[in-house]
Amino acid sequence: MFVGEAPGADEDAQGRPFVGRAGQLLDKIIAACGLRRDEVFIGNILKCRPPENRDPRPDEIINCLPYLQRQIEAINPDILVALGGHAAKTLLNTVKPIGQLRGQFQEYYSGIGRPPIKLMATFHPAYLLRNYSEQNRRYVWEDMKKVLTELGLPVPERSKG
Repeated sequence: MFVGEAPGADEDAQGRPFVGRAGQLLDKIIAACGLRRDEVFIGNILKCRPPENRDPRPDEIINCLPYLQRQIEAINPDILVALGGHAAKTLLNTVKPIGQLRGQFQEYYSGIGRPPIKLMATFHPAYLLRNYSEQNRRYVWEDMKKVLTELGLPVPERSKG
């Protein structure tokens, strides 16, 4: 299960998560992992786009979080992939920056009496589009390889796409 921050304009217009430029890049990341979009669940912390695409406010996160928590509980994913700092900080209840969180598994606690779910934080596809570098792309690919290995799935050779 992939979790992002909030819908953008394209997502609001279509009513589906990750359909704009960032979504197209996420589709490529999913495909590079040897998976199809219909084999993963994609959601967001917020369920509607903040005005002027601003960062989510704490009260908005608090209002939307129970819905996301119910989605996670219903889907019961083997692994959560937090796309970007807002998703990672919210799911992990931390203030640490994404640069400190990405690259190693964390634990997401979904409720009392439930085992934790492994969570991999990585850079948001929109961040990759705004801050293109081979190093950032390599970080995301390394994170995805760890996810695939943890899931017991084969790690495809990285394409140049």
